[in-house]
Amino acid sequence: MEPFLATLGYFVLAVIIVVIGLAIFEWLTRQYKDWDEVKRGNQAIAMSIAGKIIGICIVLSFAIYHSFTVWDTLIWGAYGVVLQMIAYLLFELFTRKFSVETQLKENNTAVGIITMGVSIGLAFVIGASIT
Repeated sequence: MEPFLATLGYFVLAVIIVVIGLAIFEWLTRQYKDWDEVKRGNQAIAMSIAGKIIGICIVLSFAIYHSFTVWDTLIWGAYGVVLQMIAYLLFELFTRKFSVETQLKENNTAVGIITMGVSIGLAFVIGASIT
């Protein structure tokens, strides 16, 4: 029965971290509200959100695999969310020819795909570095 309870605990922890992470990401964006844009059918923002969710979950999966306690997982998960946010801000900073946030608001799916790729790709790097 213990493995089932542990799985349930990690599941609940992951949902909480993802929800908190998405709330913080939404706070970072100034030009739009994520879920309002999704409701309007903005596919670029939906892809960006999907990348964030997958990215956070990848980091959490590595954290669960390499941690000895739920607290270790929580700490690594929170750290991974912070690094994902830094990656998003750096991506915005390094794209000097246009604003990522503006392009996402304008439903530029090419930018949405790249944003998703950045989130997922760096999640593997972050996750692999967890020891």
